[in-house]
Amino acid sequence: MKHNSILCGTAALDLKPFVGEQPLPGTADVVVIGGGIVGVAAAWHLAKRGLKVVLCEKGIIGGEQSGRNWGWCRNTLRDPAEIPLMQQSMRDWRDPDIFGNLNTGFRTNGIAYLTYPDQEEAQVAWLRAVDPFGLDSRMLSKSEIEQLFPHGIGTATGALYTASDGCAEPALAAFAIARDARRLGAQVFTNCAVRGIETIRGHLNAIITEKGAIQCSSAILAGGIWSRLFAGSIDIDFPQLKVLGSVSITDRMPGGPDVSVAAKHYGWRKRIDGSYVVSRANATYVDIVPDSFRLAGSFIPLLKKSLQDLRFRVGRQFISETLMPRKWHIDTTSPFEKVRIADPAPVTNVLQRARKDIGKEIPFFQNAQITRQWGGYIDVTPDALPSIGMLNELPGLVLASGFSGHGFGIGPGAGRLAAEIAINNHECVDASAFDADRFKRHNAART
Repeated sequence: MKHNSILCGTAALDLKPFVGEQPLPGTADVVVIGGGIVGVAAAWHLAKRGLKVVLCEKGIIGGEQSGRNWGWCRNTLRDPAEIPLMQQSMRDWRDPDIFGNLNTGFRTNGIAYLTYPDQEEAQVAWLRAVDPFGLDSRMLSKSEIEQLFPHGIGTATGALYTASDGCAEPALAAFAIARDARRLGAQVFTNCAVRGIETIRGHLNAIITEKGAIQCSSAILAGGIWSRLFAGSIDIDFPQLKVLGSVSITDRMPGGPDVSVAAKHYGWRKRIDGSYVVSRANATYVDIVPDSFRLAGSFIPLLKKSLQDLRFRVGRQFISETLMPRKWHIDTTSPFEKVRIADPAPVTNVLQRARKDIGKEIPFFQNAQITRQWGGYIDVTPDALPSIGMLNELPGLVLASGFSGHGFGIGPGAGRLAAEIAINNHECVDASAFDADRFKRHNAART
């Protein structure tokens, strides 16, 4: 697989510039903190209900993981606890009265997880576990998957396949939803970091931004990897770490597969312009930072389960996070203003290995040229499920974070759910599995 000059980092993302509002309003019904896919979806649903909603994004819309992920929208191999919310998300991606007519790039193309002898038992067990949800997921033999995908499947023996799964374009989706939220009346501010929260008698009363205060009784914290730092600054301990994923993009390749595929050492997705996302899902890097030690006890079970997929390293990130303040005065510059966009370098050896392996096993990709690549931080909780719910320590503040690499596809439903919780309205799904205080109860039970 050839690759010459490769565009890297934020410049490679092709994100559309979103010009924020001016000036900042003094009041709102709900303030959304964070302009990723979950935040913009929450703002959209609040504005659709006629509420006065303000979204504050410290950098640009979709500038971090919402614009850096693979673009998959899948039920396949999700934790069963997430399936109802993912099914809601799929309806919202498709519904022309919600996001179906927006320029998100969403389409139904199917997703296949290739099967190997050491994985088949787990895939079959997952199918049994999600049987009550009525998914169209099924196991395919090698001959069946080769009929679906004549380009070859390397050493795989078959596949777990969901025809109704799909994808959207990270470079388009958050921007399109934010723009439509503004059409509905939401005010969207970019380069507007939230520094803190003002309370009265223990209840949220105002959001303090770098541009001024917004009086409100409800807010949604959808800050991605920054949610733990923000919560900690107001004395709420949210156990969340981050891991680093890397993505590369090929040139345009006509005649290739539409189905998205995850193999043991590589994966791909066809983009709307005919190029391909190529990467490796099971080679995620973990930077050892001070929080790694603070949260080690909470994350040990997940680490044991995922150890073979993780690579650990110590570097500059340890120093930068050691020096980063954990608290600050609301009249001073916050860490969110100093780092408008987290733009980590990709791990090139992961991408090089993915390029080598995919070219070796799939002839179609042998001569593909890599044109762009980037890294992105993924927010992770101890049980790899998101936290979506009202925080008991601060009534009025809803947390929607910790999506653990599953957030883009499920974002529309997660934003809807967070919006409904914020206004104490009917919830689209049972949110008990995502209770933001579940980790405190678990830690109390251990002690």
